[in-house]
Amino acid sequence: MNKLTKLEKRWILYDVGNSAFVLLTSTIIPIYYKNIAAASGISDADSTAFFGYATSLVTILVAVLGPVLGTLADTKGFKKPVFTLFMMMGVLGCAGLALPKTWVAFLAVYVIAKTGLNASLVFYDAMLSDVTTDERMDVVSAQGYAWGYIGSCIPFILSLVFALCSDAIGISGGTAMAIAFLLNAAWWLLVTLPLLKSYEQKHYVERSPHPVRDSFGRLAKVFTEVRKKPEIWYFLLAFFFYIDGVYTIIDMATSYGKDVGISDTNLLLALLLTQVVAFPCSILVGHLTKKMRSTTLIQISIGGYFGIVLFALQLDKAWEFWFLAVCVAVFQGAIQSLSRSYYARIVPKEKSTEFFGFFDIFGKGAAFMGTMLMGISTQLFDTSRAGVALLAVMFAIGFVLFRMAVRKAEA
Repeated sequence: MNKLTKLEKRWILYDVGNSAFVLLTSTIIPIYYKNIAAASGISDADSTAFFGYATSLVTILVAVLGPVLGTLADTKGFKKPVFTLFMMMGVLGCAGLALPKTWVAFLAVYVIAKTGLNASLVFYDAMLSDVTTDERMDVVSAQGYAWGYIGSCIPFILSLVFALCSDAIGISGGTAMAIAFLLNAAWWLLVTLPLLKSYEQKHYVERSPHPVRDSFGRLAKVFTEVRKKPEIWYFLLAFFFYIDGVYTIIDMATSYGKDVGISDTNLLLALLLTQVVAFPCSILVGHLTKKMRSTTLIQISIGGYFGIVLFALQLDKAWEFWFLAVCVAVFQGAIQSLSRSYYARIVPKEKSTEFFGFFDIFGKGAAFMGTMLMGISTQLFDTSRAGVALLAVMFAIGFVLFRMAVRKAEA
């Protein structure tokens, strides 16, 4: 395998940038939010549910916007500007988290920031076919997640210094968090600039006189095309179910950990360990694709997550949370990067953003269902363990559907 090209490296850098905010959303942000909510008299179960509902709202917004904007972005000259728009929405939203003083306002800004992030990823993922070749997609995609994991630790560790040592530094906790949000927003923007400077859209459809109107027509055609390709259709159904568990674990792990009594310090350090361990594991999975089929590795990862969810049902000790953090690190990069590269190979390249719009619908739609079900079940049964139990079912269904997708592709 040749070394990464300059363009591949610059594409990977966006993972390094946005992963800083992704790490915040699974660590510091839920803790900070739950502490604000607790100070306002909101119970742990209700604050976890409200956070799940906010995350679900993000997935609805992106699921609606993604395919429409994706069809528009596949038009010549549109992909980079639309990507830049949502990237800046995420960056400014991240910085804006420094302003709210109430839990409701904080959740509102969080929805804006995460919508910008998730929408930008639709176009970023679709850029993969422009920046590399089919033969290199697995490795480049895995490298993106790998360097995203380790690179995000730099601003995160600096944020932890401010958050955990605010008294020693002589600043308030609120000021420390404001600095952390601004620091991560600046990091996200700065490491994205090289990609904005060098990316060029190679695969596209020609510009029409009415690109916005015509994008809706192409969207209907793409859906029809997806339904006629069983290898794509069954993969998307499988992805909907198994990625539900992955995204829900990422979004709700910290809230769940607090609910079962894990301290803030243990939560933050354990999730930092996840990033560190995920780095070599993601690099390794890229190399394993030379010896093993990516479809086999995806199935192994789904099985691994099924075991993680079962173990989490009885979790009540700090060391168990640390153990689960390591287990998640082993499989997280693999299941995300290989799903992205596998899908990029089986869809038409000139319509990659359109098809990745559907990829995002099935991915973020799953996350909507997972976080929503976890929120509802947590309030109904007054425990977040009920929601975790539902995730095991989702992984099992996803595994069965993915095997069907592989058989259709091989038929």
